[in-house]
Amino acid sequence: MEAIVNHPTELRARLYADMDPANLTPLWESLHALVPRQPRSPSVPALWRYDEVRPFLMRAGEVITAEEAIRRVLILENPGLRGQSAITQSLYAGLQLILPGEVAPSHRHTATALRFVVEGEGAFTAVNGERTTMRPGDFIITPSWTWHDHGNESDQPVVWLDALDIPTLRLLDAGFAEDYGAAQQPVLRSEGSNFARFGSNMAPMAHDAETDPHGATSPLFCYPYARSREALARLRRDAPVDPWDGVKLRYVNPATGGWPTPTLATFLQLLPAGFEGKAWRQTDGAVFSVVEGRGRAVIERDVDGQVHRSVFEFGPRDHFVVPSWHCCRLAASEDTVLFSFSDRPIHSALGVLRQERLD
Repeated sequence: MEAIVNHPTELRARLYADMDPANLTPLWESLHALVPRQPRSPSVPALWRYDEVRPFLMRAGEVITAEEAIRRVLILENPGLRGQSAITQSLYAGLQLILPGEVAPSHRHTATALRFVVEGEGAFTAVNGERTTMRPGDFIITPSWTWHDHGNESDQPVVWLDALDIPTLRLLDAGFAEDYGAAQQPVLRSEGSNFARFGSNMAPMAHDAETDPHGATSPLFCYPYARSREALARLRRDAPVDPWDGVKLRYVNPATGGWPTPTLATFLQLLPAGFEGKAWRQTDGAVFSVVEGRGRAVIERDVDGQVHRSVFEFGPRDHFVVPSWHCCRLAASEDTVLFSFSDRPIHSALGVLRQERLD
């Protein structure tokens, strides 16, 4: 005769076991993890020193060609997300190398991509029939589902930061890709025509958003560093330095004034020499690329009353990540320029963006 089970713990265990084959699970056992008091990201702060990463990039250039690899990239994989090809739960980042004479073959994908040139110049990116020459500090967009290829006609290696929304599309099961069928797409417009049409706060009357019929992505696909750096310098002269951000600007879609892409926000900021910033935190995790100068990032997180702190001393071409809802304070020992990107447009569109400026 079967024993009668009366103890609540035993009754619950029997319930869980009996309903498991029906693919049911009790919410109350996971409620606090599903609906936390505040974000508890598995991502952790991390720093990639370029002097340590570069030798691995060059070795990769010796063992695999750009054509074989399709994209010769070393992924900046968050230590808390190993095996997931992600720098935060929603963002992908990597450093791509293209050697003299190489071509990274043309393809397209639903993931939106951006490039930020880290080292070298003279390579090119082609997007929908137009090429742009890549120079250090240039910010270049590859809109979703647009043909693009890269080539290097210079005599030096060129390295850039790749950033994509791959983890977000993976969450949505919305990833598609297609090869062009040839190494390079035909050039349909002369270099500079895109900037001539959209780079002066003006747009053609007959603009038909050929790369994005919904207008969500910037029609301007290259933002030259020289002009962006000049804008920072003017703002530094003409406006007070912000105690949290120094001098910070966001890149915009010139047709709408919104973000350059629907999923990725991009920023450029100047920290004057001697800057000691106040702490801030935000729900959108941010990835930083150091363009010029040297400084320090102090990143903290309170976990159940225990403060976890990371201190990163950074220099030119280094990269670091500030995960969601981690407090960050930036400082600079000399004039420093930082490029950064985040998934802020997604947070804004969903109405969940939260940010705090702390004393």
